[in-house]
Amino acid sequence: MAAPTASKAASLGCNNKPTFPELDFRSGARVEELNKLIQEFTKHDQREYDDQRALEIHTAKDFIFSMLGMVQKLDQKLPVANEYLLLSGGVREGVVDLDLDELNVYARGTDYDMDFTLLVPALKLHDRNQPVTLDMRHSALCHSWLSLRLFDEGTISKWKDCCTIVDHINGATNYFFSPTKVADWFYDSISIVLSEIQKKPQRGMPKVEKVEKNGTIISIILGVGSSRMLYDIVPVVSFKGWPAVAQSWLMENHFWDGKITEEEVISGFYLVPACSYKGKKDNEWRLSFARSEVQLKKCISSSLMQAYQACKAIIIKLLSRPKAISPYHLRSMMLWACDRLPANYLAQEDYAAHFLLGLIDDLQHCLVNKMCPNYFIPQCNMLEHLSEETVMLHARKLSSVRSDPAEHLRTAIEHVKAANRLTLELQRGGSTTSIPSPQSDGGDPNQPDDRLAKKLQQLVTENPGKSISVFINPDDVTRPHFRIDDKFF
Repeated sequence: MAAPTASKAASLGCNNKPTFPELDFRSGARVEELNKLIQEFTKHDQREYDDQRALEIHTAKDFIFSMLGMVQKLDQKLPVANEYLLLSGGVREGVVDLDLDELNVYARGTDYDMDFTLLVPALKLHDRNQPVTLDMRHSALCHSWLSLRLFDEGTISKWKDCCTIVDHINGATNYFFSPTKVADWFYDSISIVLSEIQKKPQRGMPKVEKVEKNGTIISIILGVGSSRMLYDIVPVVSFKGWPAVAQSWLMENHFWDGKITEEEVISGFYLVPACSYKGKKDNEWRLSFARSEVQLKKCISSSLMQAYQACKAIIIKLLSRPKAISPYHLRSMMLWACDRLPANYLAQEDYAAHFLLGLIDDLQHCLVNKMCPNYFIPQCNMLEHLSEETVMLHARKLSSVRSDPAEHLRTAIEHVKAANRLTLELQRGGSTTSIPSPQSDGGDPNQPDDRLAKKLQQLVTENPGKSISVFINPDDVTRPHFRIDDKFF
C-alpha cells in the first residue's frame, strides 16, 4: 500500500542511500501529507460544545422525549416504560443499516447543524433465557417477518390495525407486524402531538422547522437557540439476547475478545423497518445490531476511526448516485478489518493514512466482487442485489479517489468547513428560539440551569462519539436516566 521509507532501510545498515519520504505506491502521495489532511478534516469535523450548545442539545432531547411520552398516551400502543437508543449521527451517516434511497437529501450546514438517530421500540420482547428464533421462512437472510403470536392478547388487540393478516387453512388468523403500517401510525401520531404542542407554545420551546416521513423513518428538524438539530426517529422491535441465525458468529475469534465481555456484545438486537431487495415491504423487517456496535466501537483505535470518518465523507458525496453504497457498508468493512489485522498495527497513531487507503481498497474490492458480508451474519451478502453495471460504475469512481486521495481529502475538508461557516452565519444572524443563556440571571425556575449545562457538557467531553441509551417514564419526563455505554447517570 505504501513504499518503505529509506529510514527503515537505514536501520538495516544501508546508511549510504538518500532518505525519501514515505509514499503511497498507487498515487505517489506522501503519507505524511495524507496524515496531516486527515487530522485537519478531523479538526473541522468534530464539534466542540460550549455550555450554551450543550444546553440546546439537552433542550431538544427533552422536547423529543416529551413528545414521545405524549404519543404513548394517545392510544397506549408504545410501552409505558420504554428504552430508547440515541445514536450520534443521522441515518444518512450509516449509524443503522437502513436503505437510503427513500430518504430526502439533507445537508449539514444547509439544513441542520447536528444530527441524531433515535431508535424507539414499538414492541419489546425481552426474554434472555434462550436464543431468539425468528420467522425467516418468507425472507432473505438478515430479514424476518414478525408474528404477534409471540405476544399476549392485549398486545395483539392494541396493534392489530398495524398488521397484515394471514388466514390459515385450519381457520386460525395470524397477525404479522407491518413495518410500513407502524411507520404510518407513528408519523400520524407524532403529527397530532406536535400540532397540539404548537397550539400552546412555551417560552424556550424548540421551533419545529420540519417534520417529514422518509420511507419508514420520521425526520424532525428542530430549531433550538442558534442550533438546528435533525432527529431521525425509527420505530423498531427490541429484543434482549441474541438471534439464533447469528449464533455461529459468536464461535469465531474477534478483535474485541478480552476487551469487552461477550455479555456486553450480545445484550440485545432490533428489528428495523427495512426489507430486502425482493422482500415484501409490508411484512419484512431487517435485523439490526446497533446496540452491539455501540460496544464494539469502544475497541476501535482513534486513528482508524479518523480514517473511517474521512473515508465516509468522501464516499457519501462521490457514490450518492445511484444509491447503492451506504456508509453502513463501509462501517462493516472496518469491523472486518479489525478482525483481520493485528491489534498493535491498528493501534498505531500515525497510521491513519494507511487505514484510509486500506478502506478505499477494501471498498473497491467489495464492489468488483459484488460481495460485502454482514459483520454479524456473514452469510448475508449486502451487495448481492446490485447490477454489474452499478458496481463497476462505483468501482471506477473509487479508482479516481485511489489515484489522488489527497485531492479528495482537500475537497472533503472544504465541504466540512463550508458547513461550519453556514452554521456560524446562522448563529450570528440570530437565534431560532429564545433559550436563556446559562450565564444569565433569573428566568423561569423550570428552565434547565447552569449546573445542568455543565453536567451535559462534561458528558459530551468525556464521551465523544458515543451512543446514549435513555430510560424515560412518559408520566415524568423531567427525570430521564442516561446510560452512556455501560455508565448510568
